[in-house]
Amino acid sequence: MKTSNELWYDKWAEDWNEALPVGNGRIGGMVYGNPYYDIISLNEDSIWSGGYRKRNNMTALENLQKVRDLLFEEKISEAEEIVHDAFCGTPVNQRHYMPLGDFIIEQRGLGDINSFKRKLDLERAVSSVEFSSNGINYTREVIASYPDNVLAVNIKADKKGSINIRIHIDGRDDYFDDNSPVSDDEIFYYGGMGGEDGINFASYIKIITVSGEAKRWGSFIKAYGCDEVTILISCRTSYRFEDYKKEAERDIEKALKLSFAELRERHIEDYKRYYDRVKLELYDNSKGKAELPTDERLANVQSGGKDNKLTELYYNFARYLMIAGSREGTLPLNLQGIWNKDMWPAWGCKFTININTEMNYWPVESAGLSELVTPLFDLIEKMRPNGRITAKEMYGCGGFVCHHNTDLWGDTAPQDLWMPGTQWPMGAAWLCLHIWEHYMFTKDKDFLKEKYGTIKEASEFFVDFLIENKNGQLVTCPSVSPENTYLTESGQKGSLCIGPSMDSQIIYELFTAVINASEILGVDSDYAEMLKTMREKLPKPEIGKYGQIKEWAIDYDEVEPGHRHISQLFALYPADMISVRKTPKLADAARATLERRLSHGGGHTGWSRAWIINLWARLNDGEKVYENIAALLSYSTNKNMFDNHPPFQIDGNFGGAAGISEALLQSINQELILLPALPDEWKSGSFENLKARGGFTVSCRWENKELQSALIISNSGEVCRLVTNRNVKVFCDGAEVCCEQKDGAIVFSTCAGKVYEIKAVSKSEK
Repeated sequence: MKTSNELWYDKWAEDWNEALPVGNGRIGGMVYGNPYYDIISLNEDSIWSGGYRKRNNMTALENLQKVRDLLFEEKISEAEEIVHDAFCGTPVNQRHYMPLGDFIIEQRGLGDINSFKRKLDLERAVSSVEFSSNGINYTREVIASYPDNVLAVNIKADKKGSINIRIHIDGRDDYFDDNSPVSDDEIFYYGGMGGEDGINFASYIKIITVSGEAKRWGSFIKAYGCDEVTILISCRTSYRFEDYKKEAERDIEKALKLSFAELRERHIEDYKRYYDRVKLELYDNSKGKAELPTDERLANVQSGGKDNKLTELYYNFARYLMIAGSREGTLPLNLQGIWNKDMWPAWGCKFTININTEMNYWPVESAGLSELVTPLFDLIEKMRPNGRITAKEMYGCGGFVCHHNTDLWGDTAPQDLWMPGTQWPMGAAWLCLHIWEHYMFTKDKDFLKEKYGTIKEASEFFVDFLIENKNGQLVTCPSVSPENTYLTESGQKGSLCIGPSMDSQIIYELFTAVINASEILGVDSDYAEMLKTMREKLPKPEIGKYGQIKEWAIDYDEVEPGHRHISQLFALYPADMISVRKTPKLADAARATLERRLSHGGGHTGWSRAWIINLWARLNDGEKVYENIAALLSYSTNKNMFDNHPPFQIDGNFGGAAGISEALLQSINQELILLPALPDEWKSGSFENLKARGGFTVSCRWENKELQSALIISNSGEVCRLVTNRNVKVFCDGAEVCCEQKDGAIVFSTCAGKVYEIKAVSKSEK
């Protein structure tokens, strides 16, 4: 299984996009692995460009009705001109994410490198480099420990006294952070933005030598004649602690009580509690290519080769990134997870919530990593008070709202001066659907009770904000279909509009979540009834002139038919308003939408291609799933397996992983569907312990594309409605379970904690 659980290379990284990531959810590092001059690019998740700013545009509310009137009169450019000035954030930009710095290890006395292997062990979350020089074998290991709050580097050699290194940390551009050693074995590195609202950081770097000697030398620490060296790196910020310097020092003091072997053991034990939950195995069609270095395997796929084991690796790498980048008590995954090298990263490396942040968490529930979505819920709670003010000041509405970006402070005002993206009031609503998703997978009523007020408050904004269109439907106005531009019959281009399809779909799902939660918890029945009435007046997905799902209320053409966003198919995935079994005509229209996008060059960004994989999976098209996974690996994956937008964005990794599991197991419309979109190339395989809505844990084995057996653990005692590609019988505790055939599904009652064995049978045994 190493082919599916290890990234490895026979050369060191030449740049950041080839380096290998480590992380403990809060501290991240990108390890280059150069024997002579190794770089570990460091991050800490709360090092951002500054504090919270009040950015709501106080001229929005007085212009709201004017903008609405202009849009109803189809005076689009006039409406956009007002929105550009009167609705933008003031100042325009939210805070952005920043790096901690580059930690450098220079190893002296090396000659030619005679052998070399650089790897990332996904089963243990250890990055390592093994090489030999001058007849001496060296090993470097890097871990980022969650239990001990440090990044640790260990260097060993098989000849005593042969390790000679010089270490230092580079400051960040021209920010003049202090990075000088404070003793012979310690560097105290601190800096930040300063000022009243700045975020400041402190990092301690401690070197521990076995034999040999460490000595301060200018801006460096030299260690020479050592048998072994361990380096500990901590970091804390003023975002979380008043005395952040002392906290960083405490982390080092605690870690110093343990040897590197003990730190590594505690780290691996903690990590494996998550990673070992799920297992995926696909038929090996690589013809031996799976044994090659990872970059060569990618090159093989890029040239048309096959490698199901690389797909496995991609899935496992995404699970690794989730555990390394999103842990309890940290900030959620941003556009690059926690790994960013730039002081001014693309799009600010913020939380972009018109799909990217949501996509980051698409695979988390099915992969059995439910705890790791809690940072997202924490951010939503941070957004609520700010979003109430934005709702009131900009729109005169109750509830809370957020637009298409937020930052670590939960800023909810519009971001950017970009008409296709900025004026979109749906960000908080979409994020809140993850709360409902978490409940649907876990059936945790205590959690639902705790978070009910959040999803209700998100819905309250739309109770006030929605207006009637000319057809008497309730719609958003003003809004946009994320990042897209339409073309009117008169040739006018526009983005601002009334009632884009995605808005109505998100609101439908949000209202439905609140209604269902109200019934489950036995609260707010009058409010739920009002939402039901409003929900009926929301526009439903409609078929347009090309046989496609309409993106706008008017059947406009797109200025860019191959646009990366496919917002009108939110109803297909991640929602289940459209499905092959329940709404076949709309499913056909969804297919037409995808085909139209792709025929015009769609899927040209990594995350967009990942979304497309999920959409094809929901359309039960295994061959298209396979084709688009191959495209994701071929055109949108860097050598280190990071998704390439370009530049690097981590959402494609998570979206791709979600698509892989969606092809194998779906739990939509209260049905559990086994192997819904199995490609021919995945002719045999198995998975263990994928999670499904309804509180089910599912394992499955198949051969020749047909289900052989499955195990379903009922965690909550829900009724199971099972859809399979074979005739099956269901057993529990050795006895056959009484099942009902209903609408193409096998329906049976379950008891919480019981295991149900699904066995394929011939038609004659039915």
